[in-house]
Amino acid sequence: MELNYNLNEELLQDCINLATGLFFPLKGFMNSSDYHSVVNNMILSDQSVWTIPISLDLPYEIYMKVVATNKLFLSFNAKEVGYVEVDDCFVVDIEKDLIKIFGTDDSKHPGVANELQRYKYRVGGKVIITDKDILKGSLNPNETKKYFKSQGWKTIAGFQTRNPIHKAHEHLQRIALEVCDALFINPLVGWKKIGDFSEEAVIEGYKAMIDEYYTDLNIYFDTLKTPMRYAGPKEAIFHAIIRRNLGCTHFIIGRDHAGVGDYYGKYEAQELAKKIISKYELGIELLLLSEPYYCKKCMQIVSEKTCRHSSENIQKISGTEIRLMLSQGKKPNTLFMRKEVSESIIKLKKRMFIT
Repeated sequence: MELNYNLNEELLQDCINLATGLFFPLKGFMNSSDYHSVVNNMILSDQSVWTIPISLDLPYEIYMKVVATNKLFLSFNAKEVGYVEVDDCFVVDIEKDLIKIFGTDDSKHPGVANELQRYKYRVGGKVIITDKDILKGSLNPNETKKYFKSQGWKTIAGFQTRNPIHKAHEHLQRIALEVCDALFINPLVGWKKIGDFSEEAVIEGYKAMIDEYYTDLNIYFDTLKTPMRYAGPKEAIFHAIIRRNLGCTHFIIGRDHAGVGDYYGKYEAQELAKKIISKYELGIELLLLSEPYYCKKCMQIVSEKTCRHSSENIQKISGTEIRLMLSQGKKPNTLFMRKEVSESIIKLKKRMFIT
């Protein structure tokens, strides 16, 4: 009798990303050796850099049956989609691991809260997708690399975001276009916390920006479906690895990458990045860029590296304030967000945020 497990949407997406090569060099869910090596040392057992564990959690009843088999069939919405060639069964110490992954075990942290809902019983092994239809429309490294090559682009900078574009992000993107042949804007649209911008808001905002201000530039836009972990520094490296797999040669890490609240320092992700690339070959060049802000004296977007005017001249570009204004149907100052972008988001009304 086949042993079958019905996946939730996040685990299904992990399976898809493993199958397409988005999570290379992983070919399946981590076994115990890889899981603990990543949690403790940020490397896989083959010494490849990897910072976020990718594991399949199971309820106890199914886990105990998996121990006695070599294959676990996978379903989604009661339809079989593939199977795991079982390599390992193990139990994790979730609360102990949370500190190492997120730097906190505070249940108010959205990534921590999400992990606390998972089972401690894990199964590792190669993922085989038998229902090829579920791979259609997924971001595929072979396709992105083929497209970049067709355009003659040799250097491509990847840009990660979970929000619509504002002037600070635009500043970083234009720097990347000066440095590289092209820019790959790749918003994350998987699971995000309640109150974050919806997938539709992010896409509509960027569509307005590309149509009005990025016309005919070497820009490629596509979405990345994987859950936000809000793991700050470790997730920044994870995001860089994904973009390397997609064919990017460069990746932007700015202020508080993948952060949430006050859990991480302003440039903690950049500090970890420097530490990692001093010891390991990551396969992608990191653009560690300073926080952009508006200087009333300079009358333009600058950073601490290009402007030393006093604090009374500085106007920070606050994503939190922009979110609040948009939620009230108000357009932020055009110094901070293009009016076409804000208008495209405001018209979504109740579809603007994740609820």
